[in-house]
Amino acid sequence: MQALYNIGIRFTGFILKIIALFNTKIKFGVEGRKKSFIILEKNLKPKDQTLWFHCASLGEYEQGLPVFEKLRAHYNTHKIVLTFFSPSGFQIRKNSPIADVVVYLPLDTKKNAVKFIKLVNPELSVFVKYDIWPNYLNTLKTNKLKSILISAAFRQNQIYFKTYGSIFKNALFTFAHIFTQNKKSKDLLESIGYKNTTISGDTRFDRVSNQLKTNNTLDFIERFKGDNLCVVVGSSWPEDESLFINFINKLDITNVKFIVAPHNIKPTQIKSFVSKINTSAILYSERQNKKIKDYNVLVIDSIGLLSKIYNYADVAYVGGAMGHTGLHNTLEPAVFGVPIIIGPYHKKFPEAQALINNGGMFSIQNQKQFNDILIKVLENSDFRFDSGSKNLEFVKKHSGAVIQILDYLRI
Repeated sequence: MQALYNIGIRFTGFILKIIALFNTKIKFGVEGRKKSFIILEKNLKPKDQTLWFHCASLGEYEQGLPVFEKLRAHYNTHKIVLTFFSPSGFQIRKNSPIADVVVYLPLDTKKNAVKFIKLVNPELSVFVKYDIWPNYLNTLKTNKLKSILISAAFRQNQIYFKTYGSIFKNALFTFAHIFTQNKKSKDLLESIGYKNTTISGDTRFDRVSNQLKTNNTLDFIERFKGDNLCVVVGSSWPEDESLFINFINKLDITNVKFIVAPHNIKPTQIKSFVSKINTSAILYSERQNKKIKDYNVLVIDSIGLLSKIYNYADVAYVGGAMGHTGLHNTLEPAVFGVPIIIGPYHKKFPEAQALINNGGMFSIQNQKQFNDILIKVLENSDFRFDSGSKNLEFVKKHSGAVIQILDYLRI
């Protein structure tokens, strides 16, 4: 199995190089990985004490950030190495203040793993949720270097729990401790004999709770919204946007403003989207010298603003679950006490089902259901306040994962 895995990794590297010729995102990763060892050799010295944080992408980075920040503060003389596998994480957080060195993780060949661990020699390695690489983890264990997995979420159908998944199952046993999001994940680990687990919950609750401690003021949003109700459509895909477009184009809705933050902000996509809206719309990038309050729709063609924009929402729609691209972060609006609407495909996101069961989130399957629940939330202030309050209380109740992780590390 080990030999087949190593062959598969090398083959994957070959395929990625071919795909990179036609795909810009893949090209970023392929080109970036070529530079990883050069960057590490330039920025690390043999005498340096280090920690290693690894995230698959941006979502896992945000998930792990509350832990990373505490470790950064405690180990203030250590150098922090942060790695990403996905370009979407690296490109946005390559200048992260919690790290001294940020690189793409080289592919998980045995040669790369040995070279990487020799260069970094981390006193502690923290992996977030998944992206579990056998050669790296085995090399850490061989060198008696400690690693933990945080915010882990497992499902019965994953390879770790299959008869043919021994190499990945064994990789789990290299972790000194695994902090799971829920009891189901802990039970699955124990079913294969792994006992060093703690149900700490999801560190994303701590992450979004910290958002309330920051300044979430955005002057241009205040000018745009005025005294109106505001619907925020976050991380939307075309399947999500069609619901919103049909809603405002066909229904006479007054005293309501709409903010849309598409997942894809390529100019051609934004232009196509805006062209379908039959009411006044303005782009964030074109707001200067415009009376933004005179527009009904504000389209955010930039990144990094959504978590603050949710502060101004009276109701939020979170994209990704109307199609099969994957539901985006529903906890970001939940922490602001906002009722939330999502699509039907959310089974892989346990926090979504929990929020639905708690009464603050509503899953819709078609245009009619979208229209009905959105109108109800907008027109019924008591219902809007009650459902939003349930979301905030849910986030508060489930915060505290970071404390358990730091307690284990005795920090």
